[in-house]
Amino acid sequence: MVSVIHCDSLWYGADIVTMCGGEYHLIPQGAIAVTGGKIVWIGPHKELPAFHASREVVFQGGLITPGLIDCHTHLVFGGDRSAEFEQRLNGVSYAEIAANGGGIISTVRATRNASEEQLLAQALFRLKPLLAEGVTCIEIKSGYGLSLESEIKMLRVARRLGELLPITVKTTCLAAHALPPEFAGRADDYIDFVCNTIIPRVAEEGLADAVDAFCEHLAFSPAQVERVFLAAQKVGLPIKLHAEQLSALGGSTLAAKFKALSADHLEYATKSDVQAMRQAGTVAVLLPGAYYLLRETQCPPIDLFRQYGVPMALASDANPGTSPALSLRLMLNMACTLFRMTPEEALAGVTCHAAQALGLQETQGTLEIGKQANWVHWPLSRPAELAYWLGGQLPATVVFQGEVRS
Repeated sequence: MVSVIHCDSLWYGADIVTMCGGEYHLIPQGAIAVTGGKIVWIGPHKELPAFHASREVVFQGGLITPGLIDCHTHLVFGGDRSAEFEQRLNGVSYAEIAANGGGIISTVRATRNASEEQLLAQALFRLKPLLAEGVTCIEIKSGYGLSLESEIKMLRVARRLGELLPITVKTTCLAAHALPPEFAGRADDYIDFVCNTIIPRVAEEGLADAVDAFCEHLAFSPAQVERVFLAAQKVGLPIKLHAEQLSALGGSTLAAKFKALSADHLEYATKSDVQAMRQAGTVAVLLPGAYYLLRETQCPPIDLFRQYGVPMALASDANPGTSPALSLRLMLNMACTLFRMTPEEALAGVTCHAAQALGLQETQGTLEIGKQANWVHWPLSRPAELAYWLGGQLPATVVFQGEVRS
C-alpha cells in the first residue's frame, strides 16, 4: 500500500526555474508541494508521489521563478530630490547644488524633520511597486538621519514595513554614510559617535541586521571604515560596504578581510579586490541604476568576477539622489545592456546571489526542499523575458510563504 503524503498546498501547471547553483535549472511542467510555508517537494509533475493537498493551484502554462530579492535599498527617507535632478539637467553642477544646501544634506534635513508616520507613508509608496513585480525580500538601510534619534527612527520604520506587508525586510545601519553638518570638519569625532553610540544602541534594540559604511574620498576613509567594522564585530552584526564606486581605495579588500556579506557598487574594484572577495565569500552587489543616472563610464569588472567565481547580485539601490528606482526588474535589463551580464546571471543576481548578500541563502533565493515557499508565476515562455521587457508591470502572481499575496 502506497502511503499518501499530506501537504497544505500543491502548485503545478507551469515550468519552474529553480535558480539552484545560480543557473536556471528549469523543470518543465513542474510541481511544488508546500507545508507550513516551506517547500516539501519539488520536481516534474509526472514524478509527483502520492500527495493529498488541502488546496491545489493549477497554472495554465507560464514560468515560476523564486521570489525576487532587492538586497540594497535606501527606501526610507524624507522628501525627494527631483528638483535637483532637474537642476543638473539644466547645467547646475553637483558642487553648486551641495553649496546651496542640496545633495545628501537636503535629504538628511527632510528625514530629520519628518515624523515616523510620514516616513512610513512615503516608504510604503515606494515599496508597493516593488512588491507588485515580485519582490518578496528587501534590504533597507538607514543613513539619512546621521543622528542617534533619526537613525533609530529610520530603522523602526523599516521594521514596521515588514510587519505591515507580506515581505521579508532586512535592516542595515548605515550611519557612516556621510558627515552630518554638526560634525563638519570632525569626521573622526563622528566615527567615534557612530561606533560608541549609534551601533551599540541599534544592536541593543534589535533594529539592525547588519552594518554598512560608505568608503570613498567624499565620505569615509578605509581607516575610519575599519573602526566601524570593529564596532559592528563587537556587537555581533555582520557587515556590508559601499566600495569602489568612484575610485579605487581598497574598500572591498577591507570588507573581505572582515568576511563581509557583500561589497556594493564596485565600478573601480581591482583584481586584488576581486581575489580577496572570492577568498572571503563576499558577494559583489552591482547597482546599474546609480551607474545609469550618474552617466558613469567605468563598468564593474564583470569578467574578473566571472573568472574568480565571485557571486554577482543586483539591486535597485532605491534612493533619492542617484537611483530613484522603483523597479527591480528594470535593473535586470540595465545589468544586461550596460554591464553585459547574461539574462541568467541577472536573474541569479536578484534571487540566489541576492539572498547570499543578505546571509539568507539557507532559506531563500532558490526553489528547493526546505526553503521558504516564495515564488512568482509569470505569463512568460522564457526566463530571459524578465530581462527583455522594458517597463510595465507583468501580470504576475506572487506567492509569499505559501500564500498568494494580494
